[in-house]
Amino acid sequence: MSGLAIEVSVDPSYRADESNDGELRYVFSYTVTVHNQSPHSVQLMARYWKITQGGGDCQEVRGKGVVGQQPLIGPGQSFRYTSRAILQTPVGVMEGAYTLLDTSTQRVFEVPITPFRLAAPLQLH
Repeated sequence: MSGLAIEVSVDPSYRADESNDGELRYVFSYTVTVHNQSPHSVQLMARYWKITQGGGDCQEVRGKGVVGQQPLIGPGQSFRYTSRAILQTPVGVMEGAYTLLDTSTQRVFEVPITPFRLAAPLQLH
């Protein structure tokens, strides 16, 4: 581990207006906050997500930065963004990691993202 204190929190929500039960399309948005509690600036270079559907199917997503950016996050600062995931089941789990660069030492390190649940509200017929 890098010794740098980076905190990642995620707030997921179900998007009923974009979802369709009949088409097995369940849309979730999630807002991520990356808080840099270290004394150094860090740059978010890449992301990795593992998305597990309710039936157990997994999808992995890797890419540069987040939402088209590679934000520089100063000491004590936060970066927040919102993205989405589209599942074929009303329940799933996401987890992953961010690859960050410590700009003072040029060291690259990973920060894990704790698994979080995506769940559509129960529909009673």
